[in-house]
Amino acid sequence: MFGEGGHAYVYFTYGNHWLLNFTAEHEGQPGAVLIRALEPLEGIERMAKNRGVSEVANLTDGPGKLTKALSIDGALNGEDTVKSRRLYVLDRDGPVPFKASSRIGVSKGREQQWRFFVDGNPFVSGR
Repeated sequence: MFGEGGHAYVYFTYGNHWLLNFTAEHEGQPGAVLIRALEPLEGIERMAKNRGVSEVANLTDGPGKLTKALSIDGALNGEDTVKSRRLYVLDRDGPVPFKASSRIGVSKGREQQWRFFVDGNPFVSGR
């Protein structure tokens, strides 16, 4: 989380799940964004096999589900999401309608609106 912005910060939590974050600050300054969900567009069969589920809506609608579906683990920690061919972010044309809310699964800082999601998307975690 203290690394240069634009890199993967992947860590193991609760002895069960890998979580994917993207660093978002200058090196030495803590700051990262937890990737909580995504809308699967390609590779759905493989994701379903990785997760052991068949319902598409449940493939990637949580941070642990997402990493399991995409086979993301600690080997991707530090990956440069700008230059990498294994893990990268695609640009999207045009604005995306989004909303903000309090974070999920935390007891402190609930007054902060630090959870951002695509408004109306059925793949949002914590629906």
